[in-house]
Amino acid sequence: MKLASRLRRMSSVRGYRRVKKLVPAMTLLELTVVIVILLSLIGLLAIGAATWKEGSDRSVCILNLQAVQKGVRSFSNLYGYLPGNSVSGLESQVIGAGRFVETMPVCPSEGSYASGGDVIPQMGSLYFNCSLASSGEHEPVVTEDW
Repeated sequence: MKLASRLRRMSSVRGYRRVKKLVPAMTLLELTVVIVILLSLIGLLAIGAATWKEGSDRSVCILNLQAVQKGVRSFSNLYGYLPGNSVSGLESQVIGAGRFVETMPVCPSEGSYASGGDVIPQMGSLYFNCSLASSGEHEPVVTEDW
């Protein structure tokens, strides 16, 4: 306030040069705070994207396990095998072109799948297991419908 009235007085007196009014601008501190806030938001976005990717990889892995499990159950129902029965070459009879599961599933998180061999699994247990399930990254839920 004092500066503004002083500038008016100085500009009204003859012989004095007109003083330019100060233009409001951002200080270096304010600019630094804005940059820090933007970087923090970008960091949160990166963390969120990584979490989303892990979640989607886990979902794809579970869908792969579910497809194989349904294929094994369909095969056993179609040919009259009971859980616990041994079937020679079960994996090759379930997985392959024109079979119950078209292609061998691949874990999206670079894990590996291990089959249950030639035995039809009991209800509530999986035929395929992901190597990452023990690390807690993939923990498929086993239901009776699979």
